Amino acid sequence: MHAMRKPLTLLPAALAVLALTLTGCSGDDDSSTAVDTGSTASTTSCDYPTDPAGAAKEVDPPPADAPDTGEVAVTIGTSVGDLSATLDQEATPCTVNSFVSLAEQGYFDDVSCHRMTTAGIFVLQCGDPSGSGAGGPGYSFADELAGTETYGPGTLAMANAGPDTNGSQFFIVYGDSPLPAAYTVFGSVDDDAVATIEMVAKKGTDDANGQGDGHPKEDVTITSVTVG
Repeated sequence: MHAMRKPLTLLPAALAVLALTLTGCSGDDDSSTAVDTGSTASTTSCDYPTDPAGAAKEVDPPPADAPDTGEVAVTIGTSVGDLSATLDQEATPCTVNSFVSLAEQGYFDDVSCHRMTTAGIFVLQCGDPSGSGAGGPGYSFADELAGTETYGPGTLAMANAGPDTNGSQFFIVYGDSPLPAAYTVFGSVDDDAVATIEMVAKKGTDDANGQGDGHPKEDVTITSVTVG
């Protein structure tokens, strides 16, 4: 699959399943490797190469050393209510490291979730300050995939434009979505968060083609992302 930079694009997959294709940043294929820091904290070395497309909102890249044990609790404050999430540092240290860094720098603040799908796949997509579906943080990073990923309600995963093109865009799944195991799952949101997103989805999207893929009719704007 070639990387695509056209926003709000759905590609057909096998058995007429809709696959989520999302704009993002191109990056290197370097995989994460464990390093010995000589301390009690376990870390993984991550690579965040510069994206030639630039940043939708200026931000510093994350530190190269990422904690790789335990979980991180975050609260995604939005215009429709707080969404409680748990991030998996052990399975996806480089992804969580980036998300936490962006959150702590206020990257997500006052950013609207620009995409909702209500047919075939059921997701709310956020994390692009440009609102175009093509914006990112000015860097990219590699996928952290087991190859067995599934995308049920509550899944928190990275959007991408092809292999190893992760940036700042992420999506929250509110209904079983038959996607290929190509999107890094870096955590989950709780049942209350899923219910909140379901209520937004019931109000539909602005998709003029009737395919249920567009901006949510009820605006969902992230006010802040609090770590801990």
